[in-house]
This record gives sequence, structure tokens and C-alpha cells, in this order.
Amino acid sequence: MVDKLRVGVIFGGRSGEHEVSLMSARSVLAAIDPAKYMVTQIGVNHDGAWLTGDHVLEALEASRLEALSPAALLPDPTRPGLYAFHSGDRPQAVAQLSHLADLDVIFPVLHGTFGEDGALQGLLELADLAYVGAGVLGSALGMDKAVFKSVMRAQGIPVVDWLVTSRAEIEADVQAVIDRALQLAGFPLFIKPANLGSSIGVTRCMSTSDVMAGLYRAARYDRRVLIEVGVKNPREIEVSVLGNDAPVASVPGEIVPSREFYSYEAKYVDGASNLIIPAPISAELSLRLQALAVQAYRAIDCAGMARVDFLLGEGAENADELYLGELNTIPGFTQISMYPKLWEHSGLSYPALIDRLIELALDRKAERDHTQRRFHRES
Repeated sequence: MVDKLRVGVIFGGRSGEHEVSLMSARSVLAAIDPAKYMVTQIGVNHDGAWLTGDHVLEALEASRLEALSPAALLPDPTRPGLYAFHSGDRPQAVAQLSHLADLDVIFPVLHGTFGEDGALQGLLELADLAYVGAGVLGSALGMDKAVFKSVMRAQGIPVVDWLVTSRAEIEADVQAVIDRALQLAGFPLFIKPANLGSSIGVTRCMSTSDVMAGLYRAARYDRRVLIEVGVKNPREIEVSVLGNDAPVASVPGEIVPSREFYSYEAKYVDGASNLIIPAPISAELSLRLQALAVQAYRAIDCAGMARVDFLLGEGAENADELYLGELNTIPGFTQISMYPKLWEHSGLSYPALIDRLIELALDRKAERDHTQRRFHRES
């Protein structure tokens, strides 16, 4: 009998995308094959506490955490696995660690800050654990929309014009920031947190008052704020990418949002947005989008998976108005999310996609293990 791989699925998180993560985790946990994997659920609550036990996902969804146990991964490869810690009856007592479970690979289903931005990946690297998805560099670059755009422009990949401001600048002189925004372009403008996803904190601005409201709104979610030129009447096309050193792209799909743009409500609340797979575009444009998606993926040293989002304006079939918007290193993973649905259409089922992502995580770990960690002077 072949031993099962021990997989730790981490979800929740200290981020505005906490609830989205729970939705993704429910789909992953339902699809992962229990004949192949022994799964340990690790939930992270809104305060950042790591918790494990029975029915972790349900406990987080219901905000009933009393039956769960505090848990931790140590940044120490000589003490592998998941640990539980106990502080006894007195709050001032020193916590006692006890080994809870061995883990072969981590499957992060954490969207947004502290999960998708390289922070968790740094911990997993220190712990010397295999994990699904991009490493520290790819995660950080994919998450920071402003730095990502700079890398794309350096690669010759088309992106809309933008500028970056900060919470400190907004609080010190919001009118000066508004003036800079209005000099960038006419309306529409989009204002968003530089480091967040799921369209949280995003404002489509059609007036000066919208800009002011959007700046304050985005600054609630991040200390850095991105102001982008809006594409008029855009079509939203997404491509899924899968792989490590030899990534491949799925067929493109098109999002037809139920609202004026693909907002949080359009994605997760009203259920009225439409996904068209494959996207109704020419074969030539489809190939170009796939090539750009893989180029962007390689440019930030991504691994495992990513969803690459494009905007097509009028004349885009002739490449007059085609822009790469974002690259999501831990895309939405619900049964209706575009990332798994694109692969399903491309011939890879949801359970098979999970298998492939775990294989890629183990391959990436094996590649890291080839790196020499000690310097030996050659005589």
C-alpha cells in the first residue's frame, strides 16, 4: 500500500480577502482525493492566529473557534511539521510545544496580504517545506500592482499608465494627490490598494469627488495606493498558467461582469456575472494573450499557478488597445472561479489540477534541494 502524501491546507488569513479564502478552501477540500492525501486543515483567523482541529473550515465560517487548538509551523527545518502549543491555565505561563502532524507539502489557499504576498512563502522556505504556488519573489511581485507594472513595462508588455501614492501623502495633502491623478488622464480612473485582490477597495472614478472618496477608501486597505488610467468599455479576458520552468497557458476566457466593472459584488455576491469559455476572440489574439501570459509569468519567476488578467479596448483585435492588468499567484479556487474552469475546459479536471499543483510543489522543492547551502573553498 502506497503511503498517502500529508498535505496541510492553509486558509482564512489576516486580510480583507479572508472570506474569499474560505470559499476557495471549501472547494479545494471537497475536491482533493482522500485516497491519495492525508489532509490537515490549518485555519488562520482574522487576528492572524493559526488554528487546527476537527472541522476547521466550518468553525471559521461560523466564527466558533473554541474547539480549535492553537498551532504553528516553526521556521526551523530541524523541527518539521505542525506543532500545537499549550499555555496552561494561567495566561502568563510559558507555552509548551508538542508535535502535532508531519507534513509533506503545504497548499496555501490564502488570498491577499500575509498569504499571497511572499510573507507565508518566506516562512515555508525557512521551514524547508514544499508548497504549492510561487516563491517569495514571484508572490511579492505579483501582489504589488505598482512594482508588477514596472516589471511588465521593462519587459515590453503593454500596461495602462499609472501613478503611485501613499496613505501618508493622502493624509497630508489629499488635494495635491487629486491634482496629480487628474493630470494622469481623463475619466474613468481606477483607484485601488497596491497590495490586495478580489477588487476589494477598488473605486471606478468618474468625477473629482470619486477620486477623493477612492483615495481614502483604498488607503484603508494598504499604505500604498495605485491610480490607473481606465480603459473605456473594456472586455476582460483571463488566461490560466500552470507549471514551473516550462509553464503552459490555458485557453482564454472572458468575464462579462454584472456591474460596471468586475467588483467584489460582481465576483462573489450577486452571482450574475457570466464566464465565456473560450473567449470569443480570434485565434491570432488568443495565441498572443497566451504568449504574453507566459512571458509575464516567467518575468516574475512565478511557479505552480497564476491567473493573468487582460483588458481589451476598442480595436484590440488589431492590438491597438490591449493591456495586461494583473497576475494573481493564488487565484480564486472556487468551483465557479475562472482559474480551474479554464483548465477544465482545456482538459484538466479540478481534482487532476490539484494533483498537478502538488506535483509541481514537490518538483520545486526537489530543485531547491539541489542548491548548495555551504561554501567550500576550492583548492
